[in-house]
Amino acid sequence: MPASSGADGDPPGLTADCIADSAGGLTFDLAAPPDVRTTWSAALVLRLRGADAEEVRLPLGPNGAGGLRAVLPSTVALAEGRWQVYADLGDGHAPRRLLPGLNDLRSLVDRRPLAGIGRLGVRIPYTTKLGNLALRSWLRGPHAEAGDILVDREGMTVEGRLYGALPGPGAHVEARARRVAGQAATGATATVTVPLTADGAHFSFTLPYAGPVGHWCGGGEPWDLWLVPAEGAPPVRIGRLLDDVADKKQVFAYPAVPVPVAGTEIRVGPYYTLDNDLALRVAGPDTVD
Repeated sequence: MPASSGADGDPPGLTADCIADSAGGLTFDLAAPPDVRTTWSAALVLRLRGADAEEVRLPLGPNGAGGLRAVLPSTVALAEGRWQVYADLGDGHAPRRLLPGLNDLRSLVDRRPLAGIGRLGVRIPYTTKLGNLALRSWLRGPHAEAGDILVDREGMTVEGRLYGALPGPGAHVEARARRVAGQAATGATATVTVPLTADGAHFSFTLPYAGPVGHWCGGGEPWDLWLVPAEGAPPVRIGRLLDDVADKKQVFAYPAVPVPVAGTEIRVGPYYTLDNDLALRVAGPDTVD
């Protein structure tokens, strides 16, 4: 159900089209109803969900006959999270939520940031369950971008590219068990380490399923994947951010393969989390996702 246009007297159905550029910036084009007048203080307002004090205001000015435009440059840093999008027309009404229009996100597909970039900003517009316009934002540096994933009965092989750093001596990948309620008491947090193969910024690794399966404590266990660029370096979360898909969990599906263990059958397979980070699920036969 679309969002309400607000209290009586508010302009109905303000819609914004979004255009992305290859640097990570976004342009918002609004078609204002003919009877709506804006002032010099009009702004596009971004509010981080769950954080009352986090707000970014972008000037909202005329753009042709009846049009309004605001620009979010790639140089403006947005904290990681989900941002609600409002229009404040400076007309005395409270900022009101915007409805999604047309999105031109072609420049985000297979985006290749500069190799030497220190911090990577990604913003993808999407439609909320209530029909409003929102932004999903990531701000990472360094960043390990997952590419092709090959799954077989023995494990998974991942190829990708590292931004903001180069793999060095001792580079490796860590799979870390993320114990959920009821599991922490049955087993300590486990880590499985595998070597990283690198060619410049490109990397690959193979994670045999036998490692995580050997630490299975029952039920469904997620394992988070981290890339350590060099011995002693801070770990980098492996994810997939450089495209136009805001929520990959239901879009990128990989097979879970059966692994026999001690008279039962465990299913193991990769998936993307709600934050588009790469993870592995180890689940028993009675586990319900």
